[in-house]
This record gives sequence, C-alpha cells and structure tokens, in this order.
Amino acid sequence: MASLVTLEQDISEGPAMTTTDLDTVCQPIEHANGLPNAHYIDPDIFDEEKNAVLFAGWAGLAVGADVPDTGDAVPIDFLGMPLLMVRDKNGAVRVFQNTCRHRGMILVDAPRKIEGAIRCPYHSWCYSTEGRLVSTPHVGGPGQNTHPDIDRSLLGLVEIRSHIWMDVIWINISGDAEPFETVNADLLERWSEFDKPIHHGGADSRFQLEINCNWKLAVENYCESYHLPWVHPGLNSYSRLEDHYHIEKKQTFAGQGTYVYRQLKDDQGNSFPDFDGLSQTWDTAAEYITAFPNVLLGVHRDHVFSIILLPQGPEKTIENIHLYYASDKTDAGLRAQNTRLWKEVFAEDVFVVEGMQRGRHAVHFDGGRFSPAMDSPTHLFHEWVATRIQARRSPLAAE
Repeated sequence: MASLVTLEQDISEGPAMTTTDLDTVCQPIEHANGLPNAHYIDPDIFDEEKNAVLFAGWAGLAVGADVPDTGDAVPIDFLGMPLLMVRDKNGAVRVFQNTCRHRGMILVDAPRKIEGAIRCPYHSWCYSTEGRLVSTPHVGGPGQNTHPDIDRSLLGLVEIRSHIWMDVIWINISGDAEPFETVNADLLERWSEFDKPIHHGGADSRFQLEINCNWKLAVENYCESYHLPWVHPGLNSYSRLEDHYHIEKKQTFAGQGTYVYRQLKDDQGNSFPDFDGLSQTWDTAAEYITAFPNVLLGVHRDHVFSIILLPQGPEKTIENIHLYYASDKTDAGLRAQNTRLWKEVFAEDVFVVEGMQRGRHAVHFDGGRFSPAMDSPTHLFHEWVATRIQARRSPLAAE
C-alpha cells in the first residue's frame, strides 16, 4: 500500500513540504478512503488547503447583520488575512483588505461607525466607505497634500470580491472564481422559494462555538444523518433516521433533508410566522446543506440559519451561528427558546468532531472507510476537497 503521507524536497525550491496521496479519496465510495490524517493535523497541508479550497472559491466570511447600518465597519481575520467589512453610504456591504495603501498599516482594529472617512492612524491617509483614497495629508511635504507621483485614483483600498446570499457574505480571495450565481446555480434553484427577505433575530439569535477540530470535520458531521440515533436522541425521537434523505451535487454542495419538521410552539400554542409563498413541500420538511467549502445552512418553513466556519489552524475552528426569521417582529421568548434548542443540538456534536480530531493523530489510521448507503454526502465533500487540491498540484507535477 502506498504511503499516505510523504515528504518531498527540491533543493532549488527550499525546505521539504508535506504532500499526500489523494487517489484513493477520489475512488467510488465503495472503494474510497477518507482524506489522510495530514489534512487534519499538518500545518503544510492546512496552508495548501487554504489556497486551493478556501481562497480559490466562494467562502463564507460573516453575515450582513454584522454590519447592519450605514457606516458600520468591522475588522475580521480570515485565515490570517486582515479584512474589513463596511456598509457603505449606499447601503452596500463591501469587503476590503484592512491595510492602508501607504505602509500597510491596519486601518480599523475594532468595530466602529465610520462617520466621515476611514482614516489610517499612522499617517492619516483617508478612504471613503467605497474604498476611494480621498485624502493624503502632507504627502508632498509639510502643508502639501498632493504629489504628482501619488495618483489617488490608483491607490484605493484593495477590495475583495464579495457576494451576499441568505445574508451570508461570501468572498473570493483569489478573485478568479466563476460568478457566485454560476458556481451555486443548483443550490439557488433548489432553495429558490427562500429567495426573499430574511430577518436576523438579533443579539439573542447569534452565538459562537470554539471547537478543537479541523474545520472539515464540522462539515463532514453536518452532511450526514447517520449519527442521529446515538448523538441526537432527542431530535431522533421525532425526526428519525429513516425520515432523512441525502442531498448531493458534485463539486458544489452536500447535506441531508428530513420529511419531518416540527414547528416550535410556546405555552399558548404560538409559533413563528411562515415565509410567504412556500409550497406544501415545506409544511413538514427541512433541509441542511453545506455550501462548499465552509457554510452550513438550514431552511425550515419559519426560520433559517447559517453556520460560518472560520478555521483558526489545523486543529481549531470557530463556528458563528445566526438565526433568521420571516418577519422582523417575532416573539423574544420564542426566539430565545429556539436559540437554546439549536445550541443544545450543536453542542451535542462537539464531542464527536473533537473525538475524530484526536483520532487523526493515530498514525495507522488510513482515512477510514465509508458506508456506501449512509456516507455518500461526506464522501462527496472529501472528493471535492481532493480534486481541488489535485488541480492546484497538477502544474507542479507537470514541471
């Protein structure tokens, strides 16, 4: 059997780097292994995936509700890259590199309201909320705020390509992915009935989990319903394993759905209002899909949620969870109850993903085998990751 992890070194290219054998990952599920251990614990592989998987495609960064009002500015690091989310004066959300074009100084180091311009604290170069460089004090010498060699029109903030869907702020760091609507056309069509305003529940409808695992394990666990009877016995008591079905679209998304969704009700029998215009399919159904690479989404007749996975390194992930409703006027007690229930469900998964993470340090683990009947969404995700990495490696292999 071929070694799953090897070290290759070309003296002309510097230090050794870790590489992995991904051929078995891309086999049909009946014969495939999961991703090798290095894809969960090795810093070199983490950096490779950062570029091939997370920077090259449309990754989730945050939600529009994080910058709800005109002038709101929130700094955020994405895999070590300093970014700045801004709601500009026209109400559009923009994402910029959080660095001044002069000397690379961080522009905003804490969330705040931009009343006038984004001012660099180092030399006071100023930018509009649309990213234009509007002021360069003393750049031509004391009292001279212009210089013939400083063309402000060429020195605006570096804007990161972004798109908003389901209020998620999706970004393409590389800048060369196909348009979001093209890449995710099938998912947008599948959930077209939810293409309408959604309303964030507010402070009581957002929470964060810090998980000691690689981000991919959170995706893998979310994609499948196989674990429900043992990890989520309460949920499984009414939405049983046999009530679930697989959702799969190669190279785009994977997940699960259920034919049994029970609306939450308070003591008086009140529930959240439904989204307008939904077909009867959604009276009792719900679906849970990972939009590759790192956004976990759930839709129901009366609320939706997003979970954005922010990798913090090979073995740590932050999950930012947001709940949305069909109306901006929902009962606070019912919202709090819904948040509490989802917290309990997601917390039940923590020991599983952290346990799998510890298991990836077992040197003889070969990536594991899949149940052809139950694990196909997870295998589809593994195959997608593997093919993205192989595509990035192929130019090197050809040299």
